[in-house]
Amino acid sequence: MDKLKWVSTTILTVQRRNKVVMIGDGQVSLGPTVFKNDAKKVRKINENVICGFAGSAADALTLVDRLENQIEKYPNQTLRACVNVAKAWRTEKYLKSLEASLIVVDKEHIIELDGSGNVIEIHGGVLGIGSGGLFALSAAKALLHHTEMDAEEIAEKAMKIAADLCIYTNHNWVKEKLEW
Repeated sequence: MDKLKWVSTTILTVQRRNKVVMIGDGQVSLGPTVFKNDAKKVRKINENVICGFAGSAADALTLVDRLENQIEKYPNQTLRACVNVAKAWRTEKYLKSLEASLIVVDKEHIIELDGSGNVIEIHGGVLGIGSGGLFALSAAKALLHHTEMDAEEIAEKAMKIAADLCIYTNHNWVKEKLEW
């Protein structure tokens, strides 16, 4: 029998004007079963950085812990902290097999980290990851370009659309924001 695969989540970040919002759903599915509906996959690292993750929760939390340590070591250097985490993820034996994707945001950056060693700085104000990430990303881009909604309104509306379309995304959200 094939192993059941954990399938989970939609994480979306939207930046507009002087606000960035990250929103994530709470669903974790094991095969065809909703295993949990209130997981918290978005959190503030400190008053200036937010992180969200998709993939294996244990793997992602290991990486988030690494990220927190790097951000403490290099305050106000979020990109450098992300590069250091990505280097370790690719080179340290016990980290190489971790399966997750992270979005890290501050006032200046929207960054995607993955297990291939990618540290991708996103321009354009929107990024989505996870099972419903492309649904949320598409909706957010359309709303960003064709409405005057603020970042929070766009994030919520896009997540509603993603949750309506993606069976691995629910309407139970955790949201964090930075304003300046």
